[in-house]
Amino acid sequence: MTRNDTAAAAPGRAEPGPGAPAPSPLKVLLAPVRGRVAAAVALQGAAGALGLVPLVCVAEIARALLGPGAPDHGRAWALVGLALAGAVAALLAGAASTLVGHLADNDMQLAVRRSLAAHLSRVPLGWFSGRGSGRVKKALHDDIGEVHSLVAHTLPDLAAVVAVPAVALVYLAATDWRLALVAAALVAAGIALFARAMAGGNAKLAEYARAMNDINTSAVEFVEGIQVVKHFGGHRRSHARFLRAADAFADFFVSWARATTPVTVASFLLLSAPTVTVAAVLAGTAFTAAGWTDPVSVVAFALVAPALCAPMNVIGSRVQQVQAAGAAAARVAAVLAVPALPEGAGGVPRDAGVVFEGVRFAYPAEGDREAQEVLRGVDLVLEPGTVTALVGPSGAGKSTLAALPARFHDPASGSVSLGGADVRDLPAETLYRTVGFVFQDVRLLRESVADNISLGRPGATRAEVEAAARAARIHDRIERLPRGYDSVVGEDADLSGGEAQRVSIARLFLADPPVLVLDEATAAVDPVAEADIQDALADLARDRTVLVIAHRLATVTGADRIAVMEDGRITESGTHGDLLAAGGRYAALWNARHRHDGTEEGEEQ
Repeated sequence: MTRNDTAAAAPGRAEPGPGAPAPSPLKVLLAPVRGRVAAAVALQGAAGALGLVPLVCVAEIARALLGPGAPDHGRAWALVGLALAGAVAALLAGAASTLVGHLADNDMQLAVRRSLAAHLSRVPLGWFSGRGSGRVKKALHDDIGEVHSLVAHTLPDLAAVVAVPAVALVYLAATDWRLALVAAALVAAGIALFARAMAGGNAKLAEYARAMNDINTSAVEFVEGIQVVKHFGGHRRSHARFLRAADAFADFFVSWARATTPVTVASFLLLSAPTVTVAAVLAGTAFTAAGWTDPVSVVAFALVAPALCAPMNVIGSRVQQVQAAGAAAARVAAVLAVPALPEGAGGVPRDAGVVFEGVRFAYPAEGDREAQEVLRGVDLVLEPGTVTALVGPSGAGKSTLAALPARFHDPASGSVSLGGADVRDLPAETLYRTVGFVFQDVRLLRESVADNISLGRPGATRAEVEAAARAARIHDRIERLPRGYDSVVGEDADLSGGEAQRVSIARLFLADPPVLVLDEATAAVDPVAEADIQDALADLARDRTVLVIAHRLATVTGADRIAVMEDGRITESGTHGDLLAAGGRYAALWNARHRHDGTEEGEEQ
């Protein structure tokens, strides 16, 4: 899929005309199913209106039998049939609305998830490392779920909220406009009180969120630091912070409740069906005594007037759901708006050499974080078949530089070439077949161990998978699993960090890439596992071009080249012996680690 194809696949994506305001993300998301959503809304509105037909028919049956003149039994039976037909039609319209709305919702979800999957496959890999899986999961699952509720439930429900009172008011006004005004005034008063209770609600909700955040923060601080706090006798002070946050929240919430509860309760009472019914009957009785209306009209109001207010009790929650869906759609749109890496259409590496030339890179600004330049004109050549180690203090830019050959990011200026071809000109399939990487943080799929390994070369035979596992020193451990290579990671294959790392190395043995990037692959494992991983990596690195980030200098003394990075630049480069003889930064780091008995102490980040 090309970049243009990906953009076209986004549901409802369209460029606004010159000077036209951009459509809201929610409108864009719903654009492909707008017609069916409108049909579901209309059907639910019709269902709500048809649901009033039996009540209206009962009132009219009373008029036919109890009104002036002789009872009209024929009309009464016709109204009975109409009431039954209305009830059935209401059920059918409601069922049709549910069916149309859910089918539209299914298509919308499928289109959005496909669009997200296609787009996320094109964004820089480094975008994921900065956010983890939470933001992607929220967009693919949680946020689309919010929009699902809007399409399948909230919008149709709002149609009923509008249709039912409107139809009821028309019928009541036609029956007796004076009583209709009484009922409408009661509902209007309830709505006005509710609006008054909700005045300033956004500011209060923001204050509520801040107060809850203070409680959560103080609670997490207390729990996570409980060992240190208790050891140094500061538990009372830490506990006091939590109590102050809880007391502040309680004071705020009680104050808010005292200010709004009386008005809110009054509005709910005015909008309750019993209140409207009693008010309509009392007013109708008074009007009948005054000769302004007839008793049968009072029956009609007792039956239908509650329909004016019943939907009002749910309108607040439905509006909140619309707002939540709008926010969810905005988050989905933000993910779809992440710039995709343009994919090259040509270029074939001549060899496995890697060249960094004048590379500069800055992480973009996001939120309150300003843009931060981490690479400042890096020049480095990785000769084919050699091992190059990057060392230096934390934050020097080592991991950022190592991620560029695999296009986790593209440099802001300068170039990274692979076998003479700029990596930006290489198709993704060619690039990832050429560059392999092993990181400290390993991710395995919830699939069988064999499937996890064969990701390196789909279609590999079981014998090839097992050979790769043997080379990675993990075959014997896999054989001890309940179902061997068919054991599923996370179900019957519980692997330690070092074992998972060796599975990922087996994947690379199978993929057989000529260029290998190792980023602190053994930093988080125990010494026994580290020895196995180092042996596996030594075999894997043989005859390949290797870039390794070293966290312990003693592990890279045999590298063909050691490059020292500081503040986004390479300040020294050479063999271990050359750098020691030069007496520069590398020699200072080495001597600091071997000041005592010649063994390395600490870790070089």
